[in-house]
Amino acid sequence: MEITKLLIANRGEIACRIMATCERLGIKTVAVYSDADAFARHVRQADEAIAIGASAPSESYLNVDALIGAARSVGAEAIHPGYGFLSENADFSEAVIEAGLIWIGPRPETIRSMGLKDEAKSIAETAGVPVLPGYRGERQDEKTLAKEAGRIGYPLLIKAVAGGGGRGIRLVEADDALPAALDSAVREAEAAFGDGRVMLEKLVDAPRHVEVQVFGDTHGNVIHAFERDCSLQRKRQKVVEEAPAPNLAPGLAEAMAEAAVKLAKAVGYEGAGTVEFILESGQASDADTFYFLEMNTRLQVEHPVSEMITGLDFVELQLRVASGAPLGLDQAQIVQKGHAIEARICAEDPSDGFRPGAGRLNAFGPLDLGEDMRWETGYEAGDTVPAQYDSMIAKLVVWAEERGDAIASLAGALAHTQVGGVPGNAGFLGRCVTSEVFVSATHHVNWIESDGAALGEVPLENREAAISAVADILLSPAPDPSPWAARDGWRLNAAPQISLVLEIDGMAQAVDVETSAEDAGPIPLVTDLSGDRFAVTAAGDTFVIALADYALDAETIAGGDLVSAPMPGKLIQLDAQQGAKVAKGDVLAVMEAMKMEHALEAPRDGVIAEVNGQVGDQIADGAVLVVLEPE
Repeated sequence: MEITKLLIANRGEIACRIMATCERLGIKTVAVYSDADAFARHVRQADEAIAIGASAPSESYLNVDALIGAARSVGAEAIHPGYGFLSENADFSEAVIEAGLIWIGPRPETIRSMGLKDEAKSIAETAGVPVLPGYRGERQDEKTLAKEAGRIGYPLLIKAVAGGGGRGIRLVEADDALPAALDSAVREAEAAFGDGRVMLEKLVDAPRHVEVQVFGDTHGNVIHAFERDCSLQRKRQKVVEEAPAPNLAPGLAEAMAEAAVKLAKAVGYEGAGTVEFILESGQASDADTFYFLEMNTRLQVEHPVSEMITGLDFVELQLRVASGAPLGLDQAQIVQKGHAIEARICAEDPSDGFRPGAGRLNAFGPLDLGEDMRWETGYEAGDTVPAQYDSMIAKLVVWAEERGDAIASLAGALAHTQVGGVPGNAGFLGRCVTSEVFVSATHHVNWIESDGAALGEVPLENREAAISAVADILLSPAPDPSPWAARDGWRLNAAPQISLVLEIDGMAQAVDVETSAEDAGPIPLVTDLSGDRFAVTAAGDTFVIALADYALDAETIAGGDLVSAPMPGKLIQLDAQQGAKVAKGDVLAVMEAMKMEHALEAPRDGVIAEVNGQVGDQIADGAVLVVLEPE
């Protein structure tokens, strides 16, 4: 069946990415949006757009009836789920098919079988794909699990059978820690997935994460588009991905690709999928050193790196398969060329525990995109990043003939990528990809946590370069020739004196005007936001700098008396009581925003004079929750 109009049941960068292919193919696109996304880029880019509910995902992007109703209302023949949200939800895919619509993805039964980790590994084992030693049995009593843990050996991982996204996983170092870890994992699994079953698995201490892209059609054809390395991760979330995987033992890439195709054929796979493997970092000596991890039954965030080394359009292949057509190419026609790397740009502050942030993007994007670069995003300067969704706001992808050249190209682009108005991680990403460990391809999944913590800290030279650049602009000769407009520090009956106080990301700082930008480190990229307010990027770290508001008194600069919401979100804990004494750093409230919890601390010692809000309230950005007064 030909697809002429496609509804995209997603938002942001992936919605815009799908629309780009549809525009080239002449397929009309329909965007859906929540209240928070009413003016979003994917809404502006689509041929049609339909509101589907409130800002909370459960009331919009996870609302199956609203999504199917939207498709029917505009005559769309098909629904593409993107990734995240309902993309691997078998019930949603069934509902789409039962509504007479085309589902862009594998069959519901495939999604189910691959979504259950124990069943997926049993299928892989039967298909002859290497699987980590472990226990995946039905008996879930503590005695059985303890016996199996002893057989496997410590350390090991407890994993939720229905898990995903790092939920329901616990590391167990010794047998005496097993009971508590089991209780915790089961509780989290029941709360997150409604299924408390767990499995046990051997722990690979310093694993690499390598995955293979596969495609299947309804005619029995299965091909692969080679492998990707996704080993640069933070807390099981991918940070940088590349293709092909570097530093693999001879024959290992071919063995993994063969295993991936074997598994896809075993389940009659249709559409785009990814078979993920783990291998021991630096110890892959032969084809037996890799183990099946899981299969993702959707398009992956990192798919562009594989597209760039093969020249294929994966969304086009998805649409072709869903329409009932054969893939139209065999394995011999798929040739890889060069090296591609992708960095995930997130609205988060690496120097503050990777705290995510929401708000208006007053400066956004790379200074310049070369011919072999892709900037994939759902935002433009002036857009607002909502607090209700994931913190990833863009992907920067580069290609070059050699890996070293790709690293240099990516590092250069990240150094001049601005994220102004919300926290950004471009500087952190630049420090990651230029680190000796990444350049030598000796990093592993746990490297950032174990050895790379310093990468999150903003180098002082970057901050000083940004401040100096703004000082030079503000102290440059005024266009007004009047002596009253001169910026030379002239004072009556006294020596000239130039003083400058700037606000850097809301914090006041006196500036040494003798320091020039040329002497302070990297050359900054400066965007004039409005008069005396600038977004300045130095080596990827972006600062919003302005002339200080002299109405701020010393007390406010030192910390202030207000505890305010750093972004829109839900108030989930409120420990402040009027009249109570508090010390600087005491947690007074906790908010939930952008899938994370944020503790709001007392900025100084004092007494609580006023408390606003109640647990469960939706809090606006900047809303004052607690007011302090001196003791």
